[in-house]
Amino acid sequence: MSNLSKRSTVYFEPSVHQALKMKAASSNVSISEIVDEAVKLLMREDQEDLQAFAERIEEPEISYEALLNDLKAHGKI
Repeated sequence: MSNLSKRSTVYFEPSVHQALKMKAASSNVSISEIVDEAVKLLMREDQEDLQAFAERIEEPEISYEALLNDLKAHGKI
């Protein structure tokens, strides 16, 4: 199991667990490695989202009502 060093118990729905077992067997990696990579991917996406928020912090805010009015005024809805 590569260089993973911490252990956790994770519960899956039976069908998800079966799919994970099949993927692990067909790709010659462990379920732990698949889950580890999936979690890393989610954290990278979160980091990208946070970066996007930080880059847009100076943009003016608009209310939902104003957004709808603007979309209607421009024929989008």
